[in-house]
Amino acid sequence: MSQIDVAIKHAGKTINLVLDTSQPSLVFKQAIYEQTGVPVERMKVMTKGVVLKEDTQWSKLALKSGHIFTVIGATGELPKPPEQPVVFLEDLTDGDASSSLRLPVGLVNLGNTCYMNSTLQCLRTIPELEIALRRFTATPQSGPNGMLTTELRRLYEAMSQTTDKMIPAIFLQKLRVVAPQFAEQRPGQGYAQQDAEECLGSILTAMRDSHLKVHTSDDSPPAELVEKYIMGEMTTEHLCDEAPEETSTVSVSAFLKLDCNINITTNYMQTGIKESLDQKIEKHSPTLGRTATYSQKSRISRLPSNLIVHMVRFWWRQDINKKAKIMRKVKFPFELDVLDFVTEDLKRKLLPVNARLKEIENDRHERRKVRKRTRKINTSSSVVVPSAPAPPVSPTVTVGGNEAPEGVERMSETIHDTVMSSDADADERDIRARETSELEALIDPELRADIGSNVTGIYELVGMITHKGASADSGHYIAFARADVLDSRDELNPDYDRDMDQWVRFDDDKVSPIPAEKVAALDGGGEDSAAYILLYRSKKAI
Repeated sequence: MSQIDVAIKHAGKTINLVLDTSQPSLVFKQAIYEQTGVPVERMKVMTKGVVLKEDTQWSKLALKSGHIFTVIGATGELPKPPEQPVVFLEDLTDGDASSSLRLPVGLVNLGNTCYMNSTLQCLRTIPELEIALRRFTATPQSGPNGMLTTELRRLYEAMSQTTDKMIPAIFLQKLRVVAPQFAEQRPGQGYAQQDAEECLGSILTAMRDSHLKVHTSDDSPPAELVEKYIMGEMTTEHLCDEAPEETSTVSVSAFLKLDCNINITTNYMQTGIKESLDQKIEKHSPTLGRTATYSQKSRISRLPSNLIVHMVRFWWRQDINKKAKIMRKVKFPFELDVLDFVTEDLKRKLLPVNARLKEIENDRHERRKVRKRTRKINTSSSVVVPSAPAPPVSPTVTVGGNEAPEGVERMSETIHDTVMSSDADADERDIRARETSELEALIDPELRADIGSNVTGIYELVGMITHKGASADSGHYIAFARADVLDSRDELNPDYDRDMDQWVRFDDDKVSPIPAEKVAALDGGGEDSAAYILLYRSKKAI
């Protein structure tokens, strides 16, 4: 019997229909739509406590003449065509695209100035920078450095108030006053290409010399931005290999970046950093009275909130009298644990909170997966519970058990998942508050008192500058930044399930979104874009 007389109940009315069991359930739903006006995509059809799905097999529902289906869903008009014509993303202007996608603005290339544009975009991922710039006022003693810092503040303010590309002509002019090497010209070629790493160093030096400070919300005095939030401290020990009895010498110095040396065996950034910290050098030995070989061992004794890593891809070739580029592929992490690079004393202080933060991050990852899975179920299988009592459950169907018909969704599971999702969303903020309190209690008192320092030893990648080409004197620089870091609204209203895999690509005035997996592929191996400067920030505990 392929056709059965059935009845549907909807909005207090009973409607008789003919169900053709030789057709899929979607055909039956279409017939219900024609009678009730409830769109198929908003319709839930239930019988005896179970929900009808597209792959439901009629033979498993024990249908008979007079069978009753309950239909839930609001009637509505069919979708109308858009009032405005559809405009595709590739047809939008740069300003319209930035506005619709909430993308930051780009910077116009003024003639081989991609090194400067990429540096400016990457620096914006330092949260304390724009906070410090808002309250900066140059003094007569600031000189050219203060003028450059003032122009940086003006430029960033203008970039945050428009969706159109910016022309950084005044900043470039001020930069060339502070660092005249960026005004170098080549006969018949205009201004020369420059090194983004040198540009970054010049800008940071100008901000340090102009005493750019971060004003915190508490009663503590303002702290120097560069010295406290970007610069770290390195402790270096020298041991004479040829005279073991010679007393070792220890020195302490500040550093602005960590170098990642690259040779024929370097495959990972961490390995290159370790090699730059442990080196063999030659210097005069007072014991031997001559030049001798020394083992130089450097370890970080203070970690800044923002850590810059420099991939040393350029080196001077004596045979051709110019800089050459090391093309080797070197993988870099999106999360960097620096415990292997610090002194034993600092490691002792970091270890308790470092280990606990890793455990908490694993727990958060598992909770995030559960919430996303629950939301996915609710989105695809949500039901509207009727005010009237549900129809009795057939004795042949075990609701919530393994014997339920194949292809039939169980109402009890759906309602349970909905409750679980709501509870998870409500509890996550409280759970994080407890976790943050626990981490705060583990922070070493000396590290807590050190404003601008990293107290966990864990960093996350937020910005990067890449270089494309075969030498430092040519090629092209492009900046990349994590999208959520650039959006201040995410800081005000944290979304614990936000997607941190979305990045933004700054190719001068061309700005576009890019997924994290494509950023990870920028590890070198040829003349294409390769990671050159990486900017990490302290991983947050919230």
